[in-house]
Amino acid sequence: MLKYFVEKTEALKRLRTDNDGVVSFEYIIVAASIIAVVTLAFGAGGPLQAALTAGLNAISAALVAAV
Repeated sequence: MLKYFVEKTEALKRLRTDNDGVVSFEYIIVAASIIAVVTLAFGAGGPLQAALTAGLNAISAALVAAV
C-alpha cells in the first residue's frame, strides 16, 4: 500500500513541476468548456435534442408502420 502511495505522490510532484505542454488547469478549462457546449446542445429544449427527438419519432413511426 505504501508503494502505491509513494508512486502517486511522486507522480503528483512531477505534475506540479512540469512546465512543458498543457498544465492540468488548462485541461480543466477545456473540459468545462466542452461540458458547457454539450449541456447547451443536448440540454432540455436544446436544438440537437429537438432534432434527435424528431428523428427518433420518425424512425419509430416507420417501424410501427412496417410491422
